[in-house]
Amino acid sequence: MKSPKILTSFLHYGLCGWCFEIIFTALGSLRNRDFTLKGKTSLWMFPIYGSAAFLAPLFRLLRHKSLLKRGLTYMSLIFSAEYISGKLLCKKEFCPWDYGRAKWNIGRVIRLDYAPLWFLVGLFFEHQSPSKNKTTSTQKTGLS
Repeated sequence: MKSPKILTSFLHYGLCGWCFEIIFTALGSLRNRDFTLKGKTSLWMFPIYGSAAFLAPLFRLLRHKSLLKRGLTYMSLIFSAEYISGKLLCKKEFCPWDYGRAKWNIGRVIRLDYAPLWFLVGLFFEHQSPSKNKTTSTQKTGLS
């Protein structure tokens, strides 16, 4: 039996997010001259990243907008999701991140200096969208 498209997308985005986070935290260890490049993440992050699967209708809606508008929209949505999920996890003392020491933090759960990163991650997720891939393959074959 074939799994539903939303479940497949949820798993895809969750895994992509985990991989990004592991790479990002591993590269961040270079600031401390830790050349083991150990990356880390949390199981809580999988459903947070996976929830990007629910943005597919938005990806289709924005596909003809400028790169700047799309990136800013995705960045804003990612910040919102990070803030809401962070605050919910903080209530139970489960939040795996704390940006309290960062200069540009809001509520200890988002960092405004990560805006360029979230801009790019949003565009990457858009590019990974099944609707994007379907449109691209249809255009290549000339079928509609």
